[in-house]
Amino acid sequence: MAFPAKYSALNELQLTEEARRTLTRIIRVAFPHPTIPDGPYERMTDKIVSEAQESTWFRVALTQGLLTLNTLTEEKFLDLSDERALAVLKRISDLEFFGFIRRTTVLNFYDDAEVWKYFGYEGESYPQGGYLHRGFDDLDWLPEPRIEESDEELTEIGPLGYDIVRHPPVRAEAAGQTGGVERDEQFPDLFRGSDTGKAITP
Repeated sequence: MAFPAKYSALNELQLTEEARRTLTRIIRVAFPHPTIPDGPYERMTDKIVSEAQESTWFRVALTQGLLTLNTLTEEKFLDLSDERALAVLKRISDLEFFGFIRRTTVLNFYDDAEVWKYFGYEGESYPQGGYLHRGFDDLDWLPEPRIEESDEELTEIGPLGYDIVRHPPVRAEAAGQTGGVERDEQFPDLFRGSDTGKAITP
């Protein structure tokens, strides 16, 4: 449940155009995909702003974080190279402000249909008639599948270098009861295959 902020200006998040562009740049630097256009990143900015509306704390954290981001370097964040911008984000990676952006982006950015096509994902198969007669193996960035039998010999990896317990011990005490036997002596080497777990006598 969202509670109203003390100051009415914080009850509705209104970012300046520069702040929105800064937020979009943060997302692009943190999730770099050069072939993906600005559209999905800008929609992600809208999503983050929308999510922040649900919590006064996140509204304040987001606005304060964007305002102070430019104080970390002599240049504005928007003017930094990708390498320097990434270095700035690494400095704030532990802050809840950045954590909120990262969590929201991870959960939503890759659910954008426009993003799917840049990774070769065509969406759900059922509405499109399934995969069987629709070129399920038409991805050009995967190696050609080998469908014939191989003449290569299989590598023999057995037998194991130790015996496996073939039956449980005769009786084990209830938790916390050892019957006078030291705990580490009850089952000398159970995980190494000992067949001779000691029975515990009253």
